[in-house]
This record gives sequence, structure tokens and C-alpha cells, in this order.
Amino acid sequence: MAAEKTAEIGGHRGAITVCVILATLMQALDTTIANVALPYMQGTVSASQEQIDWVLTSYIVAAAIMTPPTGFLAGKFGIKRLFVVSIGGFTFASMLCGMAQSLNEIVLARVMQGAFGAALVPLSQTVLFGAYPRERQGFAMALFGVGVMIGPVLGPVLGGWLTENYSWRWVFYINLPIGVLDLLGILFFLPESGRSATAKLDWLGFGTLSVALGALQIMLDRGQQKDWFSSGEVVIEAIVAASAFYLFIVHTFTAERPFVRPSMFRDRNFTAGMLFIVIIGLTYYASMALQPPYLQELMNYPVVASGIIMGPRGVGTMMSMLIVGRLVGRTDMRILLAIGLSLTAWSFYQMTGWTPDISNASIIGVTMVQGFGLGFLFVPLSAATLSTLPLQERTEGAGLYSLFRNIGSSVGISVVNALLIRNTQINHAEIAQHITAVNRTLEDPNIAQFWNPLTATGRAALDAVITQQAQIIAYVDDYKFLMIATLAVLPLLMVFKTSSEPAPRHVIAE
Repeated sequence: MAAEKTAEIGGHRGAITVCVILATLMQALDTTIANVALPYMQGTVSASQEQIDWVLTSYIVAAAIMTPPTGFLAGKFGIKRLFVVSIGGFTFASMLCGMAQSLNEIVLARVMQGAFGAALVPLSQTVLFGAYPRERQGFAMALFGVGVMIGPVLGPVLGGWLTENYSWRWVFYINLPIGVLDLLGILFFLPESGRSATAKLDWLGFGTLSVALGALQIMLDRGQQKDWFSSGEVVIEAIVAASAFYLFIVHTFTAERPFVRPSMFRDRNFTAGMLFIVIIGLTYYASMALQPPYLQELMNYPVVASGIIMGPRGVGTMMSMLIVGRLVGRTDMRILLAIGLSLTAWSFYQMTGWTPDISNASIIGVTMVQGFGLGFLFVPLSAATLSTLPLQERTEGAGLYSLFRNIGSSVGISVVNALLIRNTQINHAEIAQHITAVNRTLEDPNIAQFWNPLTATGRAALDAVITQQAQIIAYVDDYKFLMIATLAVLPLLMVFKTSSEPAPRHVIAE
């Protein structure tokens, strides 16, 4: 059957490959392209610092929820139909993001974008495997990896250039010509695939897990603004999340064919890998969310410059993934993971010493090392997590792997943002205790002409300086938290066991 499908694709293989890589690139771009534009969106929709991060977390959570059912949907409706709906929906949602006039509108559009885009990466891998014979599937995955790796490199640079020269809305409108071209290519070149009338989905398990994740994310996103559990809204969201998660657990252990099979977690590599990828997702996306406001608000960088400075992180990841691709299977996975963790933790340690006076070269060097370390984590971790699972469970395992990574990413962004705001307030209060009218330092005429606590203008200037210093310390605290979280998973390396089987190629880009 696979040979017949490959023969059927025939002369269209090149066109299908281009379409698939475009779809992958479009989805990969959208994970990073909006980051540098967040401060500009914040002003347009009158959002606070914690509210504008919903633009990131809403997309990630929607993608997390809709990734595991991809296999069911592809079997039920066919790969081509699902691909067409995914690309069309993603493109339409991108247009809605660009047209949004309020925070609610852009968040709802991002939820749509994440939900439709969730299937693009797994479908792209599936189509490429069907388009190439077995002996050329390694080449196909290398092409697929190019699309995945170029996205994080181009995203910040392209996003900064579009925002500076046009508007932040163009970081979403850029998907329209790519999406339309890709949609036409898939409609014309990709043959119809078979559908399974017996395909089933555990709707109760999927529904309860979706409600639990959605309620948890809303609670984390709004908790700081609503003063956490002193708010009735946050209490209700916590109760809904806990109740839905309880129902999901009970159903998982009692259903005949649950959405998540508990037996998979008996594999110690898989269980350790799930915990590992949550932390990696947390540190990777949280650090990416912290950097644009640091560069643009504290260091006063133009949006284009901040995008260019963020780009080398992706270059470092791409370089290390090319190196690691040759080492996987020849070197103990635990050594590669230890190298990745060490480099990532070192980069966060260096970030704890950052101030707005730091040089461009230092920022680029540290973030490039961080990206290099992350590349040593992505490929070996997916291989170590999934290679010991039975072959028939690897596809489901890959879906859960993506789900846990996205959960860690969305939770991480919410947590570091809440810590940033809370620590800024605490630091501001502590510094302000020492700024009084009797402070001898303020008697210096050179200081008093700018920061005189006895005048309204002087107090405003003092408050601005105190706020800036409080934010710098809060960023240091966040980077310290990310460093500790990275080091905390080091003991999990002792849990992993090596597999005699080769690493599963279909998860090389996870």
C-alpha cells in the first residue's frame, strides 16, 4: 500500500514537498514572529503586561489541546481533507489576528490559529513519509527539519522588520499569501487518502482534558491581575480545572480505550521524558517571551534591532541540531542531554547579570549559546523518550510529547510573567523605602535638579527610575528561576535507559 501511494504521487513529489515545507515553515514562524511585536500590540489594544502575553499562551494552549486528536481526524476524514481545512483555517485565523481591534478579538483569533495549526506539523511529517520511498525518508526528514529550524531564525527578524516598516498586523498578514499558495498546492497536487470508518476518539477523555487545560491556563493568565485566590473568578477557574482533571484521571483508569493509555507511563524513559519536556518547554518559550520587552522597554531598542538580536538564538539551535543529528545513535543520549542542560543553565546564569548597559555582542553570544544548548536537548530527548515504547504506541506517544511540551510552554510564560510583575512591585516598595526627603544623597544639587522628592516633577522622575531598577531586579529573579528549573531536571538523566533500537525518525523535529 505504501509503495502504491508513493507511485501515485509520482511526478508531483517535488511540488508536494514544497507545499509541506511551506506549511511547516508557516507554523514554525508563528511560534516566534509575534514575540517582538508584543509591546506594539500592547499599546494598540490597551493591554497590560500580563494581558498581552495571552497572545502567546492562547495560541500554545489551543495547539496543545488539538495536537493529540490529529491521528483520529486524519483517519476519519482523510489526510488531504484535514490538511486543506488546517491550512485554510490557519490562514483565515491569521487574517482575523491582523484585523483585531481589541485584546479579546486577537486572543480568540489566536485560539483559532493554534487549533487549526496544531495538525500542520504531524500531517507534514506523514505526507513526506508517504511521498518518499523508504531509502529516501531520511532525506525527506532532513528537508522537513530545514522548515522547522528556519522558522525560529527568521521569526524575530522578519517580525521586527514588518512591525517597524509596516505594522504589527503584518506579522499575521504575512501568512495570507503563503497560506493561499500552500492551500492551492495541496488541493492540486496531493492525492486523496483513504479514510477509516472505524476510527474512534475518546470524546469524554479529550473533553475533560481540554476543559482542565483551558481552565488552568485562564487561571494562570488572570491570577496576577485578580490577586489570585482572593478573587471569586480565580477560585471558580481552579475548581473547574481540578474537577475536570479528576474526571479525566478517573475515566483514564476505567475506560476500555481511554484518550491517554496509562500503560505508556510504565515505561520509565517515557515518563521521565514527559517531565523533562515540560521543563524544557517552560524555559525555552518563557525566555523568548521575556527578551522582547527587556530589549525594547528597558534598553530602548528599536523593534528591528531587537528582532535581529533575537535571531542568533535560532541560528545556535539550527547549528547544534545539525551536529546532534550525526551524534544520535552513536553517543549516549544522557551525555548529549547533559551538555544541552549545562549550556542552557550557563546561559541563564549569565542573564542574571544583565543590565540595560550590556553590549549587543554579549546578548547575542549568550542567547546563541542558549540556542545551541536547546538544540542538544530537542532531538536526543524525543529519541530517548519514544525509542523504548512499542512501535504501535510511538505515534500516540509523540502526540502526548507535543502536548506536554506545549503545556510547559504556556504555563512557563504565565508563571514568569506573574513573577515579573509581582517582583517588580515588591522591589519597587523596598527601594522606595530609602527615597525620602531626608535622604542626604538627594541634597546634591546635581541630583536634586532631576530627582527632587519635594516637587511633583521630581517625584515622577524618581518613580520612573525606581520602577526601572525594580524591573531589572525582577528580570534577574526570573532568569534565576529559569536557571534553577533547568538544573532541577538533571537528576532525571539517571532514570533514562539506552535503547538498542534506532531512534524513531518520525519524531526528529519534536
